[in-house]
Amino acid sequence: MTDPTPFVVAVDGPAGSGKSSVSKEAARRLGFGYLDTGAAYRALAWHALEHGADTSDAAAVVDVFGDFDYAISLDPEDYWVRVGATDVTPAIREPRVTDAVSGVARIPAVRHAVNDLFRRLVADSARPGVVVEGRDITTVVAPEAPVRILLTAAPEVRAARRSAEVTTQDAATVAAALHRRDASDSAVVDFLTAAPGVEVVDSTDLDFAQTVDAVLAVVARTRGALDGR
Repeated sequence: MTDPTPFVVAVDGPAGSGKSSVSKEAARRLGFGYLDTGAAYRALAWHALEHGADTSDAAAVVDVFGDFDYAISLDPEDYWVRVGATDVTPAIREPRVTDAVSGVARIPAVRHAVNDLFRRLVADSARPGVVVEGRDITTVVAPEAPVRILLTAAPEVRAARRSAEVTTQDAATVAAALHRRDASDSAVVDFLTAAPGVEVVDSTDLDFAQTVDAVLAVVARTRGALDGR
């Protein structure tokens, strides 16, 4: 009898580590779904800003969270994010949203509710597996996932990668923003230290293809061990 529970690959890591692009490609190669958990916090930050809420005010964010109608595609070939009827896929990557997202993500009530949403999305995905990536996936969202990976890279490498992605800002501005984001988010969750049982993939000296292969190797090794039980 086929196990209906999706096989979860949990991927944590800091900004600029490549976790989103690597996780999406790994999902494609595995025939799995792909869940970008950070998009939910970005979409909520966008929603709060659209409503004129102060994203540093927890009460104001919780208030607008009440009518936050969020949807996301788990198809790595057709990725989209919506708030209500609005496609916000490009909008949630705007600098103003990036600047606001940490304030939103650090609110315990929001994190609790959104983490429950992530688990439901995975359970209801009707896919053989889902690659779930974010900041506390291996420890909070899916601590029992058969594959748990911390994808990391040296700070200067992460800054250079993010700078290449963000063409509207100079390298120094991007590096400073990355440092601020790391400092703010680390107050909520430790995404730079692997929890027990979490395998580290350091992409500092790896290119994109090599990093994807390294992640897939961890998945293959784990699946092989489980099949051999």
